Amino acid sequence: MDRLLYVAMSGANKAMLSQSVNAHNLANASTTGFKEDLVMYGKAEVSGPGHDSRAFTRIEGMEADTGFGTIETTGRDLDVAINGKGWMAVQAADGSEAYSRRGDLRLDALGRLTNGAGLPVLGNSGPLAVPPHAKLEIGSDGTISILPLGQSPNALAVVDRIKLVSLDETDLRKGLDGELRLSNGEPALADASIRLSRGSLETSNVNAIEAMVRMIELARSFETQVKMMSTAKENDQASAQLMKMS
Repeated sequence: MDRLLYVAMSGANKAMLSQSVNAHNLANASTTGFKEDLVMYGKAEVSGPGHDSRAFTRIEGMEADTGFGTIETTGRDLDVAINGKGWMAVQAADGSEAYSRRGDLRLDALGRLTNGAGLPVLGNSGPLAVPPHAKLEIGSDGTISILPLGQSPNALAVVDRIKLVSLDETDLRKGLDGELRLSNGEPALADASIRLSRGSLETSNVNAIEAMVRMIELARSFETQVKMMSTAKENDQASAQLMKMS
């Protein structure tokens, strides 16, 4: 059978995958700090007798668009947004250190500081745990201060400091769990120069309109590949008919 069929099948399969990734991005257009997923494709030439004039589509890898979202004011004390470049260190489900710009922080039942995805926020010495308190403040440098229960209003105590890091975005890789890590898997060093804005959140960097337009383009691309498979079938049938006539 003509290699055109296999090339078209390859293209249709990757169009379906791209549509799935695009739908995932669109579903997270309103998720705080979400970074758009990108699928990287390449070509693999079809080798064999004759001229190698056709190529399969293959996946080179998954990347993330690390561009910034917009900063929106919420007025909530535990909401923070990173000013400019920088990332917040969190503990992923597998215990490794990951990086996020999601700043919708909250305290769980055990007093741990987590982000909106439920991942513990890391401090200088591991996951941040906040003792019982009457008031909690997050400084622009990530310092966590509390007013202990029963203390005077000016008796603030420093608990820890959120680990903020500067990273080379080209060295970040998104794992299957959706979290960003350095490609070598090593933890990054804290950067004291990074600043936070209290009472603000960074939105997703997904452009909903562009994602919807891309959805239409991918649907048309899939239809084109299906038509090519149909054409390959017609060519095969025509060739078989000619052989019968001869």
